[in-house]
Amino acid sequence: MSRIGRAPIEIPANVTVDITGDNVVIVTGPLGTLRQEVDKLITVNKVSEEGKNILQLTRSNDEKEARSKHGLYRALINNMIIGVTKGYKKELIVNGVGYKVAVQGDKIVMNIGFSHPVNFTIPVGIKATCPNPNTIVVEGFNKDLVGQTASDIKAIKPVEPYHNYGIHYSDERVVKKEIKKAAKKK
Repeated sequence: MSRIGRAPIEIPANVTVDITGDNVVIVTGPLGTLRQEVDKLITVNKVSEEGKNILQLTRSNDEKEARSKHGLYRALINNMIIGVTKGYKKELIVNGVGYKVAVQGDKIVMNIGFSHPVNFTIPVGIKATCPNPNTIVVEGFNKDLVGQTASDIKAIKPVEPYHNYGIHYSDERVVKKEIKKAAKKK
């Protein structure tokens, strides 16, 4: 049995979970509502144990496909519950001489070494802020959307290895390459 898949998911008091007949899990919390369609091989049951509401996922058989989806859907539903209660956040660092970013309406305007400013449209459901000219904070309750948005912003100007100019995650380790040295004359 999958170690991740068999772990129960505790439902907080301020979160409601609805399981429809066509195997769709709908999670509603203080930050928003998320939907996840679950494969027919996996069954989601809501159980009350010791005054706590718990979600239990079981699989229909022990074939490889069912085993792999067991842990996957448990993790996706758990991420949904965390998202509607606490939310997710990614921080990006913009590094370079003269590089700066700012949020203007529903766009992030980036001056990052190109001949023109780059405008990035913030998707619906995402909140982006720039606490200082070299930092972008992407927040939201959908983990997939937060990660994808941060990745799209980072892809606009990847970090170059010799000066570390570009955009990277705040928790990412950026390795700086040593520049080539001229040969010594004898």
